[in-house]
Amino acid sequence: MERGIFMTIVVGLVVGAIARFVMPGEQKMGWILTCLLGIGGSLAAGFIGQVVGWYRPGEGAGWIASVVGALVLLFIVGKLKGGSGSGSSS
Repeated sequence: MERGIFMTIVVGLVVGAIARFVMPGEQKMGWILTCLLGIGGSLAAGFIGQVVGWYRPGEGAGWIASVVGALVLLFIVGKLKGGSGSGSSS
């Protein structure tokens, strides 16, 4: 059980790091948020893949789908952060 959680964290960190490397611009987040980004991207990709029919229930997403899911999450977070006051302050 502990090995599964450890591997989830390691895979999440790798997927999140790849997504941050591929996405243009600077994302200001530490390694914990990078790990959560990767885990979230993998979960989102797995869920969407099951809805579309690419994966069976209980089957996880692959590496590429996980990175794409993390990229989508990173894009959404960037838009939400950028749209909430990135202009000049007086």
